[in-house]
Amino acid sequence: MISHLGADGAREWFCHGGGVKSKHVVVVGGGISGLGAAWHLSRAGLRVTVLEGGPRVGGKLKVSELAGVPLDEGAESMLARRPEAVGLVTDLGLDDLLRHPGTASSAIYSHGGLKPFPAGQVMGVPSDLTALAQSGVLDAAGVARAALDLARRPTPRGGDLSVADYVGDRLGREVVDRLVEPLLGGVYAGRAELLSFEATLPQLAHASRGRRSLVQAAKAIQEAAPKDQGPVFATMRDGMGSLPVLLAEILVKNGVEIRTEAMAQELRRTPDGWRVVLGPKTAPVPVDADAVVLAVPAAPTARLLAAEAPAASAELAGIEYASMAIISLAYRASAFPERPRGSGYLVPPVENRQVKAVTFSSVKWPSLTEKDPDLVLVRASIGRFGEERTLQRSDGELKAAAMAELADTCAVGELPVDARITRWGGGLPQYNVGHLDRVARARSALAGHPRLAVCGAAYDGVGVPACLATAKAAAVRIIDQLREVQP
Repeated sequence: MISHLGADGAREWFCHGGGVKSKHVVVVGGGISGLGAAWHLSRAGLRVTVLEGGPRVGGKLKVSELAGVPLDEGAESMLARRPEAVGLVTDLGLDDLLRHPGTASSAIYSHGGLKPFPAGQVMGVPSDLTALAQSGVLDAAGVARAALDLARRPTPRGGDLSVADYVGDRLGREVVDRLVEPLLGGVYAGRAELLSFEATLPQLAHASRGRRSLVQAAKAIQEAAPKDQGPVFATMRDGMGSLPVLLAEILVKNGVEIRTEAMAQELRRTPDGWRVVLGPKTAPVPVDADAVVLAVPAAPTARLLAAEAPAASAELAGIEYASMAIISLAYRASAFPERPRGSGYLVPPVENRQVKAVTFSSVKWPSLTEKDPDLVLVRASIGRFGEERTLQRSDGELKAAAMAELADTCAVGELPVDARITRWGGGLPQYNVGHLDRVARARSALAGHPRLAVCGAAYDGVGVPACLATAKAAAVRIIDQLREVQP
């Protein structure tokens, strides 16, 4: 009997149907990575069980109503120029639910006001110094320092460097502080002096090898990009949080078993495969499998691997995570003297403001307010790595901080008609200096443990497409190894 999956993704126990091969794979984690792995495994004809420790599927993809409108509480979009996420939507037959942004224009708060992002920038690194100067994001001294990149000697690239060290050496600290830092803060909630240049800006890292100038590297990326790439981002009609719910529904129909509130406590090798132990120590519940995919964050993955793969466990335990909060507000249009036109703005830490980013969701995704055009939906982000004290304030204080930000930058003069505060404790892995080597060592340590794979945001990218790419790679590893032992 298959129970009903509610709109929030919560489910009790599922019972799979028959008609699958005898090999059984357990996927630990019901976020988009775990569900993505289950999708590929089930399509190969394997019997699959997904174990999710929480009360719902989806992980950091979650949607709920704000002022009667489904609005994401976590990630609100996916890169449309990578094939994995949009391709999954197509494979699921859900193309009609895809939505694209109404505008791509965004701003940055710098030197006391909102400024447009410089044209041609690549993750904050300028490819056009004239556009950089015209944007007003940097002062004259900052622009002059950035221009020295064209004449300076090559920056040594022995081992991995932090973003602040490499970009700062090439372009000066103001480019780091006012352009690169806020963009990285939006993606990783991290800090440029800690984040790895190679891991967080891989396109620039690759293009800059063999080039003395980082500006020229950014220009080469711009020139190599297809002229008609289509929209950068996409989402689902009812929010990104609806994608894992829809995927779970389809998985269950295809015979996949999904258990929520099924926290994996232990992982052990057995003569025939693996055993995942659920429940308290006083009443353990074993689940045996021929293979296991671990699709949970680095810390619980490290804990599960500690007994059987201690070297991999030690590496993954070293990946730190950042916490953040998203304050979602719904206003009547009359609250804004001038209705927002862009998709939002970022705030550099050097501005010493409480809010690090603001998204005008109803502008970015016009379909949200088709039924009520008088609504303006806003999401404000608070919190970066190392700012845990900032998030220890009450929900009321966080809401007040977001309202004060909008009052200052947009002259909002009314109270919101609805509000929601979502806290993501330890939500974003930090790709700090040495991250790529750390992940490589962990994978090397796992290579000697057949029919065991890992996937998720801790490895090769935090976006939905990157997570799905790791999910497919994990599934392929398992499928190939099970075929080797297939009688």
